[in-house]
Amino acid sequence: MKQYAVLEHTGDFKIRVWAKTKEELFLNAMLGMIAGLRPEIRSTKSEIRNIKVKSLDLNALLVDFLNEILYLIQTNKEVYDKIKFKKFSDTGLEAGLSGHKVDIFGEDIKAVTYHGLDIRKNKDGLFEATVLFDV
Repeated sequence: MKQYAVLEHTGDFKIRVWAKTKEELFLNAMLGMIAGLRPEIRSTKSEIRNIKVKSLDLNALLVDFLNEILYLIQTNKEVYDKIKFKKFSDTGLEAGLSGHKVDIFGEDIKAVTYHGLDIRKNKDGLFEATVLFDV
């Protein structure tokens, strides 16, 4: 199963994400966003960060989660490839992130947007989301 795909969009960065669970959907959305940054990783040493996010609903939680990850990426010059959810609901999550330091990013993402955001279960029973990033 494909985790994510980059979609055509004029001027911004857009992905579609698939997963069997909501937690996996959030992980795959994070991985798709990071792929869009085109990072050059400089270290094999693992960096650990903890996050806690609360939102009104699942759509808002995905946007807030990705924006929190984006903030950590930009302030710590790190990317994350693993996540362990300690708590997860449609309105909040707590998780530990694991990743690596980055030399440079090939692209810049300013923010995760609500424009065209859609999270649903498709006919195959998989969770699917479309996310647009402001670049």
